[in-house]
Amino acid sequence: MIARLRGTVEAIGKDGLIVSVGGVGFKVRASAAAREQAGKSRSVDLFTYLHVRENEIALYGFASEEELALFELLLGVSGIGPKVALSILSSAPPERLRQAIAGEETDVFTRVPGIGLKTAKNVVFHLKDKVGAVPGVPALAALRDDDLEIVGALTALGYSVAEAQAAIASLPRGPDLRRRGGRRLARASDCKDACGGAESRTQRERSVPSHGESRDRRRA
Repeated sequence: MIARLRGTVEAIGKDGLIVSVGGVGFKVRASAAAREQAGKSRSVDLFTYLHVRENEIALYGFASEEELALFELLLGVSGIGPKVALSILSSAPPERLRQAIAGEETDVFTRVPGIGLKTAKNVVFHLKDKVGAVPGVPALAALRDDDLEIVGALTALGYSVAEAQAAIASLPRGPDLRRRGGRRLARASDCKDACGGAESRTQRERSVPSHGESRDRRRA
């Protein structure tokens, strides 16, 4: 495992570096911050992640431990591979990305090539309780395994993750009680949407006069 790389920059590419260490040149797929660091100095000190697959071995480099930590968190999200995670990290500073996750700003992620709204929502959903407290964003309790089903049901109905977590916070303690309460909460929310729509349709129907009523009003 290569955790850190300190050496001389031999070349800077669009998305990577060639770093010479002891006469050996390492090809490193680097974040924008790491490439900027390399452009200012002939030497670099990178925090690295070695990505190993059956048909690929790639070394990723970052300017700070914070970048590396966020990169590793992103890899845990369904639909996010190392190349996309690197693109996300190159789109904004780590602090801004953490703020976007905490504040559910999915548009920050959909600007990145290869990221659609569904994947952006996945990033927020899976990392919101892992990025830590962010100034200006209210802290919410971490989700338990028992709560994920409830959050999924509520977000499917259009509620934000923050709203779903706030609703979960009001549920009674204990796994069985929370599950039952969560199911009632989801059913109540679903009914509210469905019944609300039906009620609106009924009100609209009542407000539209029938053909006979329209004729009687004209005679009057």
